[in-house]
Amino acid sequence: MNRGVVPNKQSEARREVAEALAIAALGYLASEPEHLGGFLAATGIGPDQIRYAARDPEFLTGVLDYLAGNEALLVAFAKDQDIDPNQIERARAALGGSWERDLP
Repeated sequence: MNRGVVPNKQSEARREVAEALAIAALGYLASEPEHLGGFLAATGIGPDQIRYAARDPEFLTGVLDYLAGNEALLVAFAKDQDIDPNQIERARAALGGSWERDLP
């Protein structure tokens, strides 16, 4: 949650959309063993911990961070989801990142 900001309905809606996008991104990573292996290696968690970790907004932000750090993967995910790759940055912001723009 943003520090010192009282959530309102609009910010909660953005957060929910961002969490859904992060979960979709996690599903996308899990669909390809190569992608999942790289993600697990980067995070240090095991495959058996993913379901539990996915409940944590910080973990979901990490999923989006991972995508944003790999342009080819980011573009492939965006194409798969039929979204603008910039939506990842907006979702990161909604989950507590520093990039402030509105989600569509």
